[in-house]
Amino acid sequence: MDVPDLKSPGLYFNRELSFLEFNRRVLAQALDESVPLLERLRFLCICSSNLDEFFEIRVAGLKQLLELGSGTFAADGMSFEQQLTAIHERAVGLVAGQYRCLNEVLLPALAAHDILLLGREQWTSEAEGWLKQYFELEVEPVLSPLGLDPARPFPRIQNKSLNFIVRLEGKDAFGRDSELAIVQAPRSLPRVVPLPLEGTRRTLVLLTGIVEAFVQRLFSGIKVVGCYQFRVTRNSDLFVDEEEIDDLRRALEGELAHRRYGAAVRLETSNDCPPDIVEFLLRQFALREVDTYSVPGPVNLNRLSAVYDLVQRPDLKYPVFTPGVPRRLAGNTDLFACIRQKDVLLHHPYQSFAPVMDFLRQAASDPNVLAIKQTLYRTGSDSPIADALVAAAGAGKDVTVIIELRARFDEEANIELSSRLQEAGAHVMYGVVGYKTHAKLAMAVRREPGGIRRYCHLGTGNYHPRTARQYTDYGLFTCDDEVGQDVHELFLQLTSLTRTPRLKRLIQSPFGLHEALIAKLEREATHARAGRPARVILKMNALVEQQSIEALYRASRAGVGIDLIVRGVCALRPQVPGVSENIRVRSVVGRFLEHARAFYFENGGEPELYCASADWMERNFFRRVEVAFPIQRPSHRKRILEDLTRYLEDNSQAWRLLPDGRYERISPGTETRNAQAELLGSYAAGSAFGATSADSGL
Repeated sequence: MDVPDLKSPGLYFNRELSFLEFNRRVLAQALDESVPLLERLRFLCICSSNLDEFFEIRVAGLKQLLELGSGTFAADGMSFEQQLTAIHERAVGLVAGQYRCLNEVLLPALAAHDILLLGREQWTSEAEGWLKQYFELEVEPVLSPLGLDPARPFPRIQNKSLNFIVRLEGKDAFGRDSELAIVQAPRSLPRVVPLPLEGTRRTLVLLTGIVEAFVQRLFSGIKVVGCYQFRVTRNSDLFVDEEEIDDLRRALEGELAHRRYGAAVRLETSNDCPPDIVEFLLRQFALREVDTYSVPGPVNLNRLSAVYDLVQRPDLKYPVFTPGVPRRLAGNTDLFACIRQKDVLLHHPYQSFAPVMDFLRQAASDPNVLAIKQTLYRTGSDSPIADALVAAAGAGKDVTVIIELRARFDEEANIELSSRLQEAGAHVMYGVVGYKTHAKLAMAVRREPGGIRRYCHLGTGNYHPRTARQYTDYGLFTCDDEVGQDVHELFLQLTSLTRTPRLKRLIQSPFGLHEALIAKLEREATHARAGRPARVILKMNALVEQQSIEALYRASRAGVGIDLIVRGVCALRPQVPGVSENIRVRSVVGRFLEHARAFYFENGGEPELYCASADWMERNFFRRVEVAFPIQRPSHRKRILEDLTRYLEDNSQAWRLLPDGRYERISPGTETRNAQAELLGSYAAGSAFGATSADSGL
């Protein structure tokens, strides 16, 4: 049998187009009638927000590379120009689908439930009178219309801000002809305005409609011929040459000020905007016609997320749930004693994030705790995590925090957090030059009768209490000596100039994680060829790194059964004869954002299971500090394997990746299976892991 070329472009999907396919799956949630109505609106907003970031980072990056004249091709063989063309073609369809969903599906459904989002043509005389007064009192005082002429050039337009271009007729106070003006809507103005309550009916109006209706009041003596909303998306990736700076924090602070005015990459206009005005705007932003998206509605759908909070209708939202707490931790005030007894595994959001915060609070107040060390990627400057670290530093403990200042779109919050911790007396480090610190580690060093003991928390998600209720993640508490020594060595590496440590339990990138995972795949292939049990289940957010995909192809060719649960981007092409017929890929998109990374290897009957902070991407393997940690207790491995099996049997929220790159929604059979709903039931408040758990003391 001929050996296929595993580097062949035909075996890989384009990363950017795969992301757009993921966003289609998010949009499908907004169209799913089994999802509560207001949650469907939220999914539409998430789809819009995802697309914004895609243009800000991915499309902006491709445009930069094209301008630099780089001849590099993607793994699938597409040039930068081809990718940008394909992105535009698919994005046009995706945007059209978003507005069809809003205008033809969600708005009528909301109206049927007495939630009215009124267009201007639907205003009653009473509503118009109220809105006119609102405009005069709340809106007009903060608007500053800017006329355009040789003495008043086109203004700077902030990234993703709401703006109006106004066509005028007449002369101003100085006798000059007036043709065009710009009205910028400050971010302080709410984009969704509720009208006074009318019984059970909730009536809402968009700021865009209010400005368009009363914009004439801003131009006394001049006739307004037309008013058209527009929004520009800019390159929002920050660039700092770390080799050339002395103070990373100060350099990032300087870059943040420029993010709002990066190079333009996309122009959105209302679909009634005349072609000559669209052309005028394109010239101002140095964009081409293919960079324009004309929309039949508000130019920023994400702002409709305010409706969710303005409308108090529990019947149209997901049922409220209370995260469970392991029975062994419930009512036990001594977390250290629980961890000494045996490791504790948490599964968020089904289980509460409170034990993680309690761990840090207890470490801060315990006189026997000598030091606390932690990595922070996203947490928020005012979070309980920060409060506990500040309290620990104030109590005289040695507190060391590795804060990743370059966590995209959280840079400003992390700079504020670093200032707060430094003022409290903590040692704050910014990681390693050239590498983002993405590992999720916390350690309390405690003096005990038997000597120094290290208590550790390792996780797959950020130390962020809010996202811990929205993202699925695993977290492990342990005081295993070898794990504690490994975590200690990693903190030494991050804070000083030590050599790469020899780790006994943990696997770290950029030093060895990539090689270790490929070696485990090769080991599975060896087991399969020898007739021993061989199977791989991998759960992650993204799979794009080419060498690891090649290793998966080789394992498949050897007969290893491989199940991949990849939430978002996947460059691997499954079910290709002779290459990947043993690989199945599915994506689960549901109430919670699937974020946990878990890697299961059958290993000839001696299973191994790792959880990790890393996806299988070049950046995670080679340009970030990441950690994969073993799940050592058999009951914990069994538990996570049961979780993974639920995802593989899901037929409600799961999608199957087809060989042609399309995703097909899996239809329920005779028995409907919903992994997230089942996990919510298993981790009901007050239970550890369901009544039938093999280890009720989890």
